[in-house]
Amino acid sequence: MTKAELIEEVSRVVEMTRKDSEVIVEAIFDSIVKSLRTGDKIEIRGFGSFRTRKRQPRIGRNPKTGAKVEVPAKRIPYFKPSKELKDLVNPNGDGAPAASPIAD
Repeated sequence: MTKAELIEEVSRVVEMTRKDSEVIVEAIFDSIVKSLRTGDKIEIRGFGSFRTRKRQPRIGRNPKTGAKVEVPAKRIPYFKPSKELKDLVNPNGDGAPAASPIAD
């Protein structure tokens, strides 16, 4: 699903204009980004949590030339799905997709 499709879905479900739905979706994304920039954690019950993780500096390699490159330390966004979301994605609970019945 793309951002545009998400906006269309919000517009359809709450029966409002596409423009109003776009403002809502943008506000949510902006709030998440703003919180992550300040180092806050975002937790959405039943969905998951967003946070940042620190990556240590390391020596990388330029794949084109093979030259060693210093990669500085940085923070990266990280999403951890909730147990409820995992269960909804994998309803049989073993991590494998649910088997579909085969008609003979």
